[in-house]
Amino acid sequence: MGKAEGSAAQETWHGHVTALSVAPEYRRLGLAAIMMNILEEISERKDCYFVDLFVRVSNEIATSMYTRLGYTVYRKVLEYYSGDPDEDAYDMRKALSKDKDKKSVIPLKNPVRPAEVE
Repeated sequence: MGKAEGSAAQETWHGHVTALSVAPEYRRLGLAAIMMNILEEISERKDCYFVDLFVRVSNEIATSMYTRLGYTVYRKVLEYYSGDPDEDAYDMRKALSKDKDKKSVIPLKNPVRPAEVE
């Protein structure tokens, strides 16, 4: 589901949601929220500053769920997902207790390209 990445000695150290999927017959049972909570707890224990994830701009259901879980849009990544046509993504973040000033979730004003994503 996820991993820790970035530099452990810097404020870029964070938990990252690689993929989260729930089979249709098991949706709306709170399973995604449970899995996100587990990843957040592990990220806290690893002294991460925040947890991030990428979600398709068109995936309003997922974006809404992540917002309810406390995530905010940090930036838009143009043409992040390949396809016909390519699709933009939201980089959504949730600050953890190590980021006392919540600097990691201050939204960027301008969109970025995938090559600019650290």
